[in-house]
Amino acid sequence: MSENDTLKMYLQDTKHTNPIGIFDSGIGGLTVAHAVKKLLPHEQIIYFGDIAHLPYGDKSTAALQAYSIKAVDFLLKHNCKVILFACNSASAAAFELIKEYTATRAKVIDVIQPVVNYVANRFDGKNIGLIGTRQTINSNAYLQKINQANKNVSLSSLATPLLASMIEEGFFNNTVSKSVIAEYLSDESLQNIEGLILGCTHYPLIKKDIELFFQENFTQKVEIIDGSFIVAEEVRIFLEQNNLLNPYSTKEDVFYVSDLTKSFEETTKIFFKKKVELELYKLWE
Repeated sequence: MSENDTLKMYLQDTKHTNPIGIFDSGIGGLTVAHAVKKLLPHEQIIYFGDIAHLPYGDKSTAALQAYSIKAVDFLLKHNCKVILFACNSASAAAFELIKEYTATRAKVIDVIQPVVNYVANRFDGKNIGLIGTRQTINSNAYLQKINQANKNVSLSSLATPLLASMIEEGFFNNTVSKSVIAEYLSDESLQNIEGLILGCTHYPLIKKDIELFFQENFTQKVEIIDGSFIVAEEVRIFLEQNNLLNPYSTKEDVFYVSDLTKSFEETTKIFFKKKVELELYKLWE
């Protein structure tokens, strides 16, 4: 079946009032959920954070594919019109598989391709850096997609495995986070970059510290490429082009987690300015 045929079948069975599903390993996807809500305030969000299995960055490809299928099945049961992979590790390991798996049941959007498109349009002939989990960096997903764009972009990639776990534990915008960030970003591979891709959806929570590090230690300006709003704009364009925008709010957003943690609850308050009720859903029961 061609991609156009798949899209036609999907549109026949999809209502504009259906929710947007967002999937991540933990709190990182909240940066994307926040951006989607700011850009599309009338859309209902069904969020699933697989906290029980974090960090995803150190998991095998097979494990991430298994988690992703379970999470997507859960979001499909909620009739999500779009499923947003708000996790770079899961996007790198499972996106193509999930795209085939969902077929005509939902549109699946990852967090890597929209950022690559942005980089290809703005950084032709320039050097950029990428920081992310081991899974994201070792997959070479960004490098392969940037090369496919046929732009003269030089990419320097650096695995920063402690950052996501640090953020999940609530250490961001403090002396601990600043020290770890400085240790990573002082790496020789990032010395001549003009842009830095935050290749993990947790990292926008430490964006200010990252910007401050470059301002204090680099002579050249380094653009920090936060994919949250880039991805949210990709969702908006798709919904608009296919007449699936919800013109009015109908239902409250719902947040599910596979394990309850204090840091997740506190982070939802940062983004949504109120206490968010979390519902427990265990993937393997």
